[in-house]
Amino acid sequence: MDRLAGKVAIVTGGAQGIGLACVRRMAEEGARVAMADVLDAQAAAREAELRAKGLDVRRFHCDVSVEAEVAGLVAGVAEAFGRIDVLVNNAGIAGANKPTHELSEAEWDHVQAINVKGVFFCTKHAIAHLRKAGGGSIINLSSIYGLVGAADSPPYHASKGAVRLMSKTDAMLYAGDRIRVNSVHPGFIWTDMVEQFLRGQGGDLDQHRREIGALHPLGHMGEPDDIAWGVVYLASDEARFVTGAELLIDGGYTAR
Repeated sequence: MDRLAGKVAIVTGGAQGIGLACVRRMAEEGARVAMADVLDAQAAAREAELRAKGLDVRRFHCDVSVEAEVAGLVAGVAEAFGRIDVLVNNAGIAGANKPTHELSEAEWDHVQAINVKGVFFCTKHAIAHLRKAGGGSIINLSSIYGLVGAADSPPYHASKGAVRLMSKTDAMLYAGDRIRVNSVHPGFIWTDMVEQFLRGQGGDLDQHRREIGALHPLGHMGEPDDIAWGVVYLASDEARFVTGAELLIDGGYTAR
């Protein structure tokens, strides 16, 4: 229960899905956690639930695609908690699922603004605080589709490939500051985003879920906690010699 005792963490996109699981598990392990999201009502409800359980979680509004909001988030967390030790860049969207030649510039840019610029802005503004803390951990949520391709969602796949290499670059840049930077690559995890993606295919949702699950050698999709525990590890001192790494949590999807 104390793997993250004394640490302060920011989790973007923390009001639902993988982000919420990260917030919960990190707080249970002793961290004080800033839950950042644009879903204000949902964040407020989750904050109340977690604080009722004795967990030190506070919500902050932030659109990660807007640098001024990110700067305000990071400054606000540092003021509220006194330090920042961990940044989890989780906020992301799937975006338009169209072939490349049918995409508009606006559809492409919308995904990059959140999935790529969001990671850039949050990292940019967190570095000074992590240095002040004497080091820390940045954990960037990429995807199996930051490692392998698929014949759908070009903006999403491009964005997750970018996040993978941004992680390696920043791992090299900030290793001397004792700031570790790693990427996490989930397979299909049963979240609202994946459910919406499957509903967009039309037909029977349960059948789609079984078919997608069967693509993983373990035979099923993952759950948000499967990713959250990996994030807890990377945030903890257990991972003190881990940087520039790709943590695959994908039920064997990419082992084929």
